[in-house]
Amino acid sequence: MMIAGRALRITMTAFAVLAASVVIEPAMTSARAASSIAAVVNKTPITSNDVAHRAAFLRLQRAKGDISKLAREQLIDETLKREEVARVKMSVSTDDVDRSFARFAASNKMTPDQMAKVLNQAGVGVDHFKAFIAVQMSWPRVVNARFSGSRSGRMSNEELVKRMAEGGQKPVTTEYFLQQIIFVVPEAKRKAILNKRMAEAKASRSKFPGCDQSKTFAATMLDVSVKPLGRIMHPELPSDWKPLIEKASGGTTEPRITEKGVEFLAICNQRQVSDDVAAEVVFRAEDLGKAEKTGEDPNDKKYVEELRAKAQISYP
Repeated sequence: MMIAGRALRITMTAFAVLAASVVIEPAMTSARAASSIAAVVNKTPITSNDVAHRAAFLRLQRAKGDISKLAREQLIDETLKREEVARVKMSVSTDDVDRSFARFAASNKMTPDQMAKVLNQAGVGVDHFKAFIAVQMSWPRVVNARFSGSRSGRMSNEELVKRMAEGGQKPVTTEYFLQQIIFVVPEAKRKAILNKRMAEAKASRSKFPGCDQSKTFAATMLDVSVKPLGRIMHPELPSDWKPLIEKASGGTTEPRITEKGVEFLAICNQRQVSDDVAAEVVFRAEDLGKAEKTGEDPNDKKYVEELRAKAQISYP
């Protein structure tokens, strides 16, 4: 999964300082005060407690200026992003967020429980921080999907020619044709049968007959579905699947747990391509990588501005 690296890198440094000192500023205790409505976004309220949690978070990042106003505006943007993520159904799972939280704690040489204690003492709160992580993980997917498929996000022929001239030759990348094999796990049965379904998925890989017969193969098993993913180029591969595809053996990836259950991907075909579409995908991935390093993505800003322009935002 993609996480907004710059924001979390800043936070890690702040948490390292906090963990060493464990000095809590008096202003942070305001997160525990009685709550009122600070703003309403499309009928979704943002409370003063929400603002206090975010203000505590911003203090950890050594933010400057009017912290309360900055916190409120960040939460408005995040509310709009969360609504859009839900609308296009591209949210990460709770398990993904929990794993990210655990990795974040480990990067700060803490257990998840120790990190939770630090967050709560700082006035940020575990739930608030996990909600932040969920948006940071989900939103880049939405932005990429929106602008990679829209005419407004396409490069012009002039831009393509210029970029190719700068590189000296047309980029080459790998094009995959993929199918998603899903061992469905109902949410109500997740704890009871998840391990069993993982074992079934692992066992089925050695018997996988290939993409042409995949639907017939899936029909021999209980609650297994096949979803064709079509043509996907290497730079477009989801970050959580990319390393598994690169290490795939026998035409299938290792299974992984997702919000749907247990899944693996079948690689129906792959080839090297160097057409204009491939060049644009490669250049777009390079631009996205630069944006992640700097923390600035013009498409991200443009998207949020569009959502704000259409939203009903009030400040009671």
